[in-house]
Amino acid sequence: MEKESYCLSAISPLDAVLLLTIGVVTIVMIRIVYIVYRRSKPFNPKSPLPLSTLIVLGSGGHTAEMLNLLNVLQMDRFKPRFYVAAATDNMSLQKARVCEDSLVDKAGGDAVGRVEFMQIYRSREVGQSYITSVGTTLIAMAHALWLMIKIRSEVILCNGPGTCVPLCVIAFFFKLQVLGIRWSSVFYVESIARVRKLSLSGLLLYKLHMVDQLFVQWPQLKEKYPRAHYVGCLM
Repeated sequence: MEKESYCLSAISPLDAVLLLTIGVVTIVMIRIVYIVYRRSKPFNPKSPLPLSTLIVLGSGGHTAEMLNLLNVLQMDRFKPRFYVAAATDNMSLQKARVCEDSLVDKAGGDAVGRVEFMQIYRSREVGQSYITSVGTTLIAMAHALWLMIKIRSEVILCNGPGTCVPLCVIAFFFKLQVLGIRWSSVFYVESIARVRKLSLSGLLLYKLHMVDQLFVQWPQLKEKYPRAHYVGCLM
């Protein structure tokens, strides 16, 4: 007994903290490997029930392409729907409302389901310096965290605007734990304007393995980024 007590007392507080840190890091790394492995599998929802969906809108062409994509989806499978645009982008949300109104006219309110429109702080405005963008990025990350906890979406659809990056990062980190937050599958559709290389947002999410599936509309992008899925022209 005395020998056993001596062995226990030989572990200093610093050693205990080091062992705990190593254990936590090991668990996190195993979890990340599992996430990357599961992310590479085809999306196969366990339930035929509709999927809560977060739709990230950009400005101009990004929004037009996203709304065109939504028009070919079975919208009754993706509800409720939450549209998110940059805080300075009111036009995209107006276009999304028009799109949703047309769905109500065609299918009726019950078939379309609940719809909400939200705005999020931008990480960086056009022309903003990189130094000042550090603070705005932190604000955007905090806002994205609040939105993701509130929405708890099962599917995230995005197609390139920088607004999607904080949301996708938060969704990825939610996957590091098992309980409490719903697993969100992130689907990224690269713009048809991107012929030879991915956009900055797409490249970041691709390199960091933060999207479940990334779709491209040009075969040369598939050759350059082998983990991408070539789907042809969607517009």
